[in-house]
Amino acid sequence: MAGNEVSINEASSVTVKKTRMEILLGEMKRFRASFRRMTLKVGREDPRRIIHSLKVGVSLTLTSLLYLLNPLFEGMGQNSIWAVMTVVVVLEFTAGATLRKGVNRGLGTLTAGLLAFLIEYVADKTGPVGRAIFIGIGVFLVGVACTYTRFFPDIKKNYDYGVVIFLLTFNLIAVSSYRVDVLTMANQRFYTIVIGCGLCLFMSLVIFPNWSGEDLHNSTVLKFEGLARSIQACVNEYFQESESQVIENKLSEDPTYKDYKAVLDSKSSDETLALNASWEPKYSGFCYRYPWQQYVKIGVVLRHFGYTAMALHGCLHSEIQSPHSVRALFKDPCIRVAAKLPEVLNELADSIRNHRCCSLGILSDQLHEALQDLNTAFKSQPRLFVGLDHNKGTETANEKSNKDTVVSSFSVKTENSEMLECKSKKFGAQSKCRSLRPTLSKIAITGLEFAEALPFAAFASLLVETVARLDLVIEEVEKLERLAFFKKLKPGDEITITCERTPRKNTEDFQLQVPSEGGD
Repeated sequence: MAGNEVSINEASSVTVKKTRMEILLGEMKRFRASFRRMTLKVGREDPRRIIHSLKVGVSLTLTSLLYLLNPLFEGMGQNSIWAVMTVVVVLEFTAGATLRKGVNRGLGTLTAGLLAFLIEYVADKTGPVGRAIFIGIGVFLVGVACTYTRFFPDIKKNYDYGVVIFLLTFNLIAVSSYRVDVLTMANQRFYTIVIGCGLCLFMSLVIFPNWSGEDLHNSTVLKFEGLARSIQACVNEYFQESESQVIENKLSEDPTYKDYKAVLDSKSSDETLALNASWEPKYSGFCYRYPWQQYVKIGVVLRHFGYTAMALHGCLHSEIQSPHSVRALFKDPCIRVAAKLPEVLNELADSIRNHRCCSLGILSDQLHEALQDLNTAFKSQPRLFVGLDHNKGTETANEKSNKDTVVSSFSVKTENSEMLECKSKKFGAQSKCRSLRPTLSKIAITGLEFAEALPFAAFASLLVETVARLDLVIEEVEKLERLAFFKKLKPGDEITITCERTPRKNTEDFQLQVPSEGGD
């Protein structure tokens, strides 16, 4: 029996180990498959990422030759590694980001070295003790001044990285100079940083450059198109024929949600791309003084506009919904408004994409007519939206012709509270409750109709608010047209507006290329 028990335990332990091994192998296979899918997805979304990765690899290889080849290593020494570090820190996805960080790093290193040698020259005249005191005071004052200037808005916006490099380089040279001769080290480090920055600028500005201004320009166009898709999809889904709208997909997987979320989350990327674009030289059809900050302002009004799209989408997921019979009364005018809104947004997107002045005359007139039709539809069904107030007005008119109505109205108010007491305390006055049922049923029906119309009234008011906020967007786009000197339309030019644009998967691509502020 003991031998059987031992064999059973051994068999069970082997089975457990085998099961764990199978689970581990299954997890490894799933991880490999998911990693492969993610790798292909990132490359397909934006092929420029593959090119940028290759440029970084080539740059690191070239700078490593300063350390690997003996003739170059003898000329640069141990400080050759700074060229590799410079490539890692400075080389960014876009040319503007690389140029900004490269200039900051070069100027910070140069000015810090000059100041450190000036302090060393003065401190060398004071003797060993006075030299240490003088260097310590210099390190303290420079540290306080640099740290405080980083709080200045303009410095923090454009030169924060340069100030950090300046402070680091100054302390490295000034403190090290007390023990060793750092003149050769500083000279070698400066040359290696210049080599690294020069290689980064060459790769960013010459070899398949990626422009921050172009990314900001294209992302703004995509935001217009994404909002147009989301608004039209919300209205079309709201007026579907099915009575019950079951939301099967998760909110994060909804394409409509992704469209307006890309707009609402674009503040940081817009500001960073505009800042980097201001550092870029003249290229393509853009000029050096191109009004990139106006794109940031357009992004602000687009986010303000996108909040209404988010609220419209929230109406689809609301727990309280108006019945289809109520929606059907206003379906056609709402669909017309929802059809004209995307046309206006797409026209604005086309004008920005093609650098031409937009022509919204006909579209604005059609949108105004659609709003008038929606207003007329509201007026044709006053009972749904005034509800009890309309009923009270009718009762007031009847009171003037019949005094008995006044008595019945008063009895409804007083005996209604009595009925509530009957239900809460569960006793007495059942006959009074029965006598009130016909009158109370009319009030209940009217109130029910009013309550059923409330969710749709909220949806319709949001749709009208969307049209009102569109005026702010048009104003900012017209400012961009004047500042950027967009070409004006000629009398014979034709305008074609299409609703199908760049695939939705690229909507968020331009928000992923925000450069990171690395350390030294």
